[in-house]
Amino acid sequence: MNLSLKPEHLKRYKDIAWLFMKYGRSDLVQQTGLAATLLDDNQITTGGTAKAGELADDLERLGPTFIKLGQLLSTRADLLPPPYLEALARLQDKVEPFSFAEVEQIVTTELGVRLSKAFAQFEATPIASASLGQVHRAELRAGRPVVVKVQRPGIREIIVADLDALGELAAFLDEHTETGRRYDFTIMLGELRKSLLRELDYREEAANLVTLGESLSEFELIVVPSPVADYTTSRVLTMDYVRGKKVTSLSPLARIELNSWELAQQLFRAYLQQMLVDGFFHADPHPGNVFLTTDQRIALLDIGMVARLTASFQDNMLRLLLAISEGRGDEAAEVTIRMGERKLNFDETKFRREIGDLVVRHTGANLQQIDAGQVVLQIQRISAESDFRLPPEFTMIAKTLLNLDQVVYTLAPDFDPNATIRRYATEMMQQRILKSLAPGNVMSSLIDLKDFLEKLPVRINKILDAIANDELKLQVDAIDERILLEGLQKVANRITLGLVIAAMIVGAAMLMRIETTFKIFGYPGLAMIFFLLAALAAIWLGIVIIFYDKQAKDESKK
Repeated sequence: MNLSLKPEHLKRYKDIAWLFMKYGRSDLVQQTGLAATLLDDNQITTGGTAKAGELADDLERLGPTFIKLGQLLSTRADLLPPPYLEALARLQDKVEPFSFAEVEQIVTTELGVRLSKAFAQFEATPIASASLGQVHRAELRAGRPVVVKVQRPGIREIIVADLDALGELAAFLDEHTETGRRYDFTIMLGELRKSLLRELDYREEAANLVTLGESLSEFELIVVPSPVADYTTSRVLTMDYVRGKKVTSLSPLARIELNSWELAQQLFRAYLQQMLVDGFFHADPHPGNVFLTTDQRIALLDIGMVARLTASFQDNMLRLLLAISEGRGDEAAEVTIRMGERKLNFDETKFRREIGDLVVRHTGANLQQIDAGQVVLQIQRISAESDFRLPPEFTMIAKTLLNLDQVVYTLAPDFDPNATIRRYATEMMQQRILKSLAPGNVMSSLIDLKDFLEKLPVRINKILDAIANDELKLQVDAIDERILLEGLQKVANRITLGLVIAAMIVGAAMLMRIETTFKIFGYPGLAMIFFLLAALAAIWLGIVIIFYDKQAKDESKK
């Protein structure tokens, strides 16, 4: 495909090409043949010298789409080396707030009433500001304290334009570069597109808050704020105000006064239940979205990024985590293979060996030694190097575990996730079985059973009639004896003909020594006749083998 020449797209192409050159991937730009078009001489000659820590700053300067792209790349151990992953994992989504006049205009337009009519109080200064929107404290007329999340003006148009440019460039790289064909940039951009467009619809986030709150209601130390449906639209989200502070802002002295180990365990268990039982999980628990409330509980905020898992994927993920926690490398490799897709040059031996080594190194480690999220990321890296494609859901789980590790380690550095997985594996399996026995699933099974029982008498009668009339036939898909015998006969005939030809040649050679007046070309005539007959027979046999066998092979393919 060809790249668009729209000015806004061309600017983004140049920004991305500059990033590639600056961070040592000039080969991608050169392979596309666009280096002279997209870059000036200074950028080409000075590229590839930047440090990993600068990448987050550069992405922040390029805008919200690239900030989200950086957060996605922080989970791609198959694309970037560890220093870059660590730098992007610390990427902060903070920008200057927009004016209160714009906030008032957006809220009034979306809710259909003046700000003073909807809220008893509405603070003009935001308590947080990010690339997609900002958050203001407020109070409803009934006295309920809330926060109002307002989407940044014009952000949808900016992100859609950026995604279109990135999508075209990803497809171009996949088509024209070996790196693109290996890593499938188009698939990665597709996941970013779906995630970002969902985040831009605050009604989806409100629904996520309700679903997650119901899912985690049994965890006493976990809080999910409830949305206010009447005050929520696609660009405005109103929800309960949670009093507290970020987990990362806790001092060592404050952590001593907390029941930090119990908090860490409940948080980790809550995410295991989301991923392995419910199939619906919050995919962005980075430290900025996890608060410690004033009553010493954990609050989960910013639920715009979520993911859903199929039942089969959940089963395989549970098996994988158990295999990792118990040090069974062979089983971990086997389960991972079942979860993904082999590429043309998949090196299974290398894959199994490296996964086994990784799991053995991880056995018995706690978060001070190795992060659970890092292990999953390393599996992703090994898969890419072995030409094996893992599903996008695997990347989302890697991102979730990576962020969760940071939060849990902040709360309780001695917390052991492997022990938690082993301790609650049986409980999670029981929950999955009970979930499969939900009324909807049971009714579906009963309907299938009803259809089977209704048709069973008719089918039994047909079988008994066929037996009585001697019409019962069993069709076995095995070797066709007729074709086998024909093949054996053909082989025997050709061997016999070959022996006859060989005998004629040997006999003709012996007749050469007998003097006779009958000669052909100065040689004994009878011997020459046998030589000619043998030659003709050999030519005929060769023609039959080459043409007849090829025709039979082509017909069998049809």
